[in-house]
Order: sequence, then C-alpha cells, then structure tokens
Amino acid sequence: MKEKTDLRIIKTNKILFDALLKLMKKKNFEKIKISDICEEALINRSTFYAHYEDKYELLVALFEEQKISLLEKLEDNENTNFSKKYFMALLNILINHIDDNREIYSAILSNNRNGILIDFLIDVIERDVRDKLKNNDDIKKSNLPLDIIVKFYSAGLLNIGISWLTHKEKYNKEELLSYINELIPETL
Repeated sequence: MKEKTDLRIIKTNKILFDALLKLMKKKNFEKIKISDICEEALINRSTFYAHYEDKYELLVALFEEQKISLLEKLEDNENTNFSKKYFMALLNILINHIDDNREIYSAILSNNRNGILIDFLIDVIERDVRDKLKNNDDIKKSNLPLDIIVKFYSAGLLNIGISWLTHKEKYNKEELLSYINELIPETL
C-alpha cells in the first residue's frame, strides 16, 4: 500500500518545484540561490530547509517525481516481448511523457545542460529495455552481450526523445513515430 503524504508537504513541494522551474527558464541552475527559490515560491528559508538540504536535493526530488511517473507508464506497456511493437510502444510512452511534462524538460534544457536529466532518462529507459530483454530466448542464444544491446536501443530512444523536445516544431508526434516505425525492422 502506498504511504500517504501530508497535503502540506505535497503543496510545499509543488510550490518549490514550480519556483525552481521558473528560475531555470531564466538562468543556469548553478547560478540559482536558495534565496531566489524562496523568494519565487514566497516561502521562508526555514521552510525550504525543513524539506530539503540544498537546491541539489530539490532538483533530484523533482527528477525522482518524473522518474516514478515515467516508470508507472512504462509498466502499462502491454508489449512485453522484445519486438518492434515493444519499441514503438516504448517510444510512444516516452514522447507522450515528454510532451505532458514539456515545461519541466524545457526549463531544464533551456539554460542548463543538466546531466542529471539525461542520467534519469537513461536509467528509466535502460531499466525497461533490460527487463524486457533479460528473458528473451533469442538474446540468450545470440553472442551479443545484453548490456551492449540495452545501451544501443536505449541511446537511440533517448536521443529521439530529447531531439523531439528541443525541435518539436520540426515534426509532430505522429510524423516522428511513423519515421521511427519505418526505421525499426520487423524482427530485431
């Protein structure tokens, strides 16, 4: 059973996340001070420190919230076999997640080249791909190491997702997915 969180904590986290994202749209994360976050969120520093040790912990909490959301959506992917259908469903979930959370990802990428974002996305995608591949008979029979296959497909999916986020006006979701559908062979 999921542990209930106090509504005040949820509200404070939301206010702090929103303040951090608003500031990250304007300037680099490294230049943001705790006082800036508190001023933007209209809270006292003591309130901030009651929830977070520093701005890095706040950023990690923001990513953790996104990670949980994405993992939950990936669990709903009914295409459990290592197949073209699985990868198309995974890419669709990733693109929809990015689109639904565009403000967050755009704020992070606009003035920040934050490796934490990339690490978080890689971790989620690799975990899902690895889980699908580890019991695949064709992969077990092949001479290819599992970690190489996971890195290959995960990097491609991640690159497509980030590229689409930063250049959305170039292709809409449907166009992007149709192009990828043509690129991925029927049998992997």
